[in-house]
Amino acid sequence: MKNKKTILIVDDEKSSRDGLARALRRMYGVRVAESGATALRILSEEQIDVMLSDLRMPVMDGMTLMQRALAGSPDLTCILLTAYGSVETAVDAMRHGAADFLTKPVNLSELELVLQRVLRSRDAEAENRQLREQLDSKFGMENIIGTSPAMGEVFDTVRQVAGSRATVLVQGDSGTGKELIAKAIHQLSSRKHGAFVPVHCAALSSTLLESELFGHEKGAFTGATELRKGRFEMADGGSLFLDEIGEIDASVQVKLLRALEERAFERVGGQETIEVDTRLIAATNRDLKKMVAEGTFREDLYYRLHVVAIDLPPIRARVGDVPLLLNHFLAEFNAENGRSIEGFSADALDLLQAYRWQGNVRELRNVVEQMVVLSHGNQICVQNLPAYIRETDEKKSVPFREDGTLLAMEKHAILQALKRAGGNRTRAAEQLGISRRTLHRKITEYGFTEVK
Repeated sequence: MKNKKTILIVDDEKSSRDGLARALRRMYGVRVAESGATALRILSEEQIDVMLSDLRMPVMDGMTLMQRALAGSPDLTCILLTAYGSVETAVDAMRHGAADFLTKPVNLSELELVLQRVLRSRDAEAENRQLREQLDSKFGMENIIGTSPAMGEVFDTVRQVAGSRATVLVQGDSGTGKELIAKAIHQLSSRKHGAFVPVHCAALSSTLLESELFGHEKGAFTGATELRKGRFEMADGGSLFLDEIGEIDASVQVKLLRALEERAFERVGGQETIEVDTRLIAATNRDLKKMVAEGTFREDLYYRLHVVAIDLPPIRARVGDVPLLLNHFLAEFNAENGRSIEGFSADALDLLQAYRWQGNVRELRNVVEQMVVLSHGNQICVQNLPAYIRETDEKKSVPFREDGTLLAMEKHAILQALKRAGGNRTRAAEQLGISRRTLHRKITEYGFTEVK
């Protein structure tokens, strides 16, 4: 089968090696190697998806083999096997890059479940990477950068919804990149050759907005000296993006609802019904459900818009992505300004991760540009940070500080990470996506005792 995944089995014991090969050949392409050297040769010559290696082998053990294999093939998935299993060995294997760890003799049912899981994860990562590359090639990576689980969910939803005709509502704080997500949905859809037409609703009065959306006939009102097509018509065959849709008033809401339900409307001052094939993507930083309860937003329009919702997380909900964003924008503004700043000092990075970023990625991007332009050294240090970031009270800067429930969630997440890491702060910080220094500060702040 063309789409079969290929498993490389590495074991110096022939009986064990051949037994696993027989068991796996029904579902997978199988290659075998009796030593680490042979395995490395096969990896250099062939496309291998998963390496299943014994831990204890002469000359080159499984841990060394795995580290050398991953150095040459970072996307390789590795599972280690041993008859001498222990928690310490398993933790060490996972820390060095193993996707899983099984004891010998291998339970074939358990092995099959592990293979299914790691291959699903591998495919999902490849799809998300491809999506990010597609987004990057069209729009740059602003607001799309992220390896956090929250951003992974966004990538998954964008990929799933892009090929449909469903109306999409993108929700998120100002500066999180709602328009970029809308452009991505359009570009990844079959409508990508049609127009992407944005309208920023808050910038227009209700009268102007109605005319902008639906067009007007000549003489429809004072100043209407000629027929003008609206944005719905301009986006026929493509996508219409309505930003800040929570700002439109009731009269426009009624006409918008009809256009969505019937894919038809009349221009202002006109009698002719115009039919269009326009996909609507809307965005808001307001709580539309609350507005419905307050009577300021139509309930029927809310449900018509809320077919698929994409919630963009604020920076404070994905602190682990801050270094990625900082380094991306550093590279961007280095190139723009002819600079060669190498990175951020540890203290500066801690402060930048602790800051709340109420303006989200837009604010972070602007801060990096300012620092690149004004700094003199080859590294951005604390003194290069804007004064309001340096001087912000640390307790107010820590993400989730303002809400008791979210504070409890943060404390719980830190405790769980410490438990999973057996009290090892470096590994716990890696799991949480924060620096070890930031984790140490939070442990001290919350008064945690050592967790084992």
